Amino acid sequence: MTWTVATERFDSPDASALRRDYYDEVASRYWQRPATAEEIADGLADDGADLLVPPTGQFVVGRYGSRAASCAGLVLTEEAGAGTAELTRVYVRPAFRGTGGGGLLLAAVEEAARAYSVRLLRLDTRNDLVEARGLYAKHGYREVPAFHRRTPYAERWFAKEL
Repeated sequence: MTWTVATERFDSPDASALRRDYYDEVASRYWQRPATAEEIADGLADDGADLLVPPTGQFVVGRYGSRAASCAGLVLTEEAGAGTAELTRVYVRPAFRGTGGGGLLLAAVEEAARAYSVRLLRLDTRNDLVEARGLYAKHGYREVPAFHRRTPYAERWFAKEL
């Protein structure tokens, strides 16, 4: 099987299911127990996903064979400054981790960022999201000082010059 990564609307059926799985995993890890349907719905409500479309961003979905298996978003924000964007909602379903899809996902978002003239791509993550931190480090993201105020959901910050 091979990976393909392509732009897709954040609200397509596959993208919506991936975003739901993403929130389920990050909420479950945060609470150290299975997330409730209500907690997942709260995470998805008004989460800023509407920015993941041109001209403010983009959303990509990775497929392993024909199965939707990963996703990531790019957000161009005014507060980030000219030439800077944020990587968000990076998720690879557990069954597909270790198959090379994460790197392809990051490459697709970086290509999209370059098309928007982004020179610095940054993100925040949590200490417990070890797989994500490993993925970022493996693909050239370096840990940087906090670029926004600390929240319970942001404990580590990374950036990559494109």
